[in-house]
Amino acid sequence: MTSTKTYDGFTEAERGAMKERARELKKNGKDLEPEVLAKIAEMDGDDRVLAERVHALIRAAAPGLAPKLWYGMPAYARNGKVVCFFQAAAKFKSRYAMLGFSDEAHLDDGDLWATYFAVTALTPTTESRITDLVQRAAA
Repeated sequence: MTSTKTYDGFTEAERGAMKERARELKKNGKDLEPEVLAKIAEMDGDDRVLAERVHALIRAAAPGLAPKLWYGMPAYARNGKVVCFFQAAAKFKSRYAMLGFSDEAHLDDGDLWATYFAVTALTPTTESRITDLVQRAAA
């Protein structure tokens, strides 16, 4: 049997993220917190509420990380390299928002560790976990 399905390339959301990344690279080295806050303000409903609180937690836990945009997502960098980022559920039509960590994060734990965390609600317990992860990642 032969498959009739063809590869159509990147989705519209993926192409949009790549265009946002190209614009972001042109702004390298500038204070991007106002743009990060504007991007968060554009989010709808739960995504915005979660992003606002995650932003505040990250800024408090790791003030040395610089806010920036990364593929149109709020991100936090050390020496220009993204350490962690918030991905709204709506970004790629996912069922939950995510807090992600790059390979620049210092979260190594043996031979296997998580680099993405689903964020569905912020309770004192989840806020404490985020604070701990961000502090370890930024160390």
